[in-house]
Order: sequence, then structure tokens, then C-alpha cells
Amino acid sequence: MKGEDGQRIRRYTGSDAQMRELAAALRSGSLVAIPTETVYGLAANALDVVACRRIFEVKGRPLIDPLIVHVRGPEHAAELAYLGDDARLLMERFWPGPLTIVMRKRACVPDIVSAGLPTVALRCPSHPLTRRLLSLCGLGLAAPSANRFGYVSPTRAEHVEAGLGELIDYVLDGGPCDIGIESSIVSLADPERPTLLRPGAVSANELSSALGREVFLPLPREVGDEGPVEAPGMLTRHYSPATPLELFAHGSVPKAGALCLVNNGDPLALVHFARPAETYSHMEQQGVELFWLSESGQSAEAARNVFALLRRLDEGSYGRILMEMAPSGGLGDAINDRLCRAASKR
Repeated sequence: MKGEDGQRIRRYTGSDAQMRELAAALRSGSLVAIPTETVYGLAANALDVVACRRIFEVKGRPLIDPLIVHVRGPEHAAELAYLGDDARLLMERFWPGPLTIVMRKRACVPDIVSAGLPTVALRCPSHPLTRRLLSLCGLGLAAPSANRFGYVSPTRAEHVEAGLGELIDYVLDGGPCDIGIESSIVSLADPERPTLLRPGAVSANELSSALGREVFLPLPREVGDEGPVEAPGMLTRHYSPATPLELFAHGSVPKAGALCLVNNGDPLALVHFARPAETYSHMEQQGVELFWLSESGQSAEAARNVFALLRRLDEGSYGRILMEMAPSGGLGDAINDRLCRAASKR
């Protein structure tokens, strides 16, 4: 796989010399795929308009979809946005970690980063390699997921290589992502109405408890609205495999008719949330292959596995994927948000 300079994409593992090279590459306007605790991101200097435009080009991402900027901490965030008391409270409670906060931006943040909106989405990741890189380069890093727009998010360096290896030069390999789904996004653009724009590992209840008041859900996007979205991951169809994906309710059994094969006879991948007691051995003879997201039935384990499994199945010869949803509440809500968007009709 060849990157922008015609060389095979270089996978770095975090030696001091490698980290200095990656920091210099970011300062010079290059793109670097970075690990976070959520998913891998495609990073560029957030204040470099040309570098940020390259993110959109490489991903095939529409300009209406704003970018999340990764920062070192609250004081760094204050250079890019106006921090109120609520923002500082949430940063103290949840940073570094999987929470993105949308706030009014300062003039230094380019419009391409914010999709022309007066706000910017900021996050302080907890992955130690990316924290080192942020300190070394001295930049805020705009970094959406390191994959083609709309496809399943990458949770391993090899996922990045498979999807973008012909288009970028550098990937920092930090191992499998600990959480496995994207950050929660809370908007503080309206101080009177904190709003959870995207569910993640930080739940609405945790945010409400920290703020001492209700956290709202966003109003539905109107049909035909082509204007900028408030934050990443809010488009109806997203995180989608090429193989048709259908969902069934948690704890239910798919109807017999749902287990039929597609017309060309390709096998069906049946994915349960937890490892089922039954092996469904009789179904294998009918072309149904069984998978599960969690051995123990835990949402945290399922979240770590969901994107990797969708990619694995998409690379197979399956005609359809039939997947059980997660139990509601907490991280289960975040998993179901991603599954529903992935299964949304084209």
C-alpha cells in the first residue's frame, strides 16, 4: 500500500525517534492515523486549512460534517473555544476520556473544521501514545475516524491500512482500541440546554449527574436538510458495511423467515449479543453461520468487538448480516445508535 510519497504506508509503534518524526510530519501538514481509546482517527493540524481539507478528500467526507479537535487538556481547549463553568466541570470529571464537548469557537479555528458553524467540538483523548504526540507536536489535532466516510470505524491499525493505505503515509499503532466506539458528544452551545448529540461511553445519566441538571436529546434532523450537522456521527446512515445489515431486538429470536438466504445462496451471518446456549448446528447445514459480540454478555466487551466483527463479516462472502441489538441503557444505547445507523437503508 502506497501513501502520498509513493512509499508503503509506515506503521509506527511509538519509539522516541518515531514520535518526533510524526510530530514533525503533523507540523508540516501531513496526515497521521492515530490511536485513541475509542477508534483510530485521521489527524491533521486543526489550524492548517490545507491539511484539514486533505482529511475530507482522503475520507470522501462531506464538508457539512464538522471535525473533532483533539487537545492536551482544558488550558489547551481554552485557546480554541470559550469555556464556561459547565465545560470546565465536565472536563475535570471526564477528561482525558471519551467525551467530546461542543462549545463556541474562537476566531483561530478555521471554518472547514466547524463546517461553518460558530462552534467547535473538542476532546482530550486518554490513549498514552496520542497524548505523547499531542505534547510533542504542540498542536490541536482535527481527527475524525481513519476510514472512508460512512464505512465501519477502525479499531486496529490494520483496519486503517486496509481502508486508507493507498492515501496516507503514517499510522501510529497503539493496539486495539479499549472502548471500540466513538466518543459521546455533548453540546454546550446553548448554556440553558446541554444536549447529548451522540451517545458513547459517557452516558446521559453521567452527564446529568455531573452537571446537576437534565441533559437533553437533539431534535430530529428534518428530511431533506442538507445543512451542516451539529457534530460528527449524526447523519442517518453511517458506520455501514457494504453487506446488507438487519437488526432484531435484544433477547428475541429472529423469525424463521428472517433466516432465509439471499437469492444467490450466499451464507447468512447471524450475530447474537452474547454467546448463545444453543449452537444452532442444524442451521449450519442451511447456510447460517453463528457469531456473537460478547462471551459474557457485557456491553463493554461488545462495544470493543462490534466494528471489528462487522469488518470481518463484510470481508467474507455473506449475503446478509442479521444482528441482535444490545440491551438498552448506558453503553448499550451507544452500540444501538451505531447499529441503527449502520442498518439504515441507502
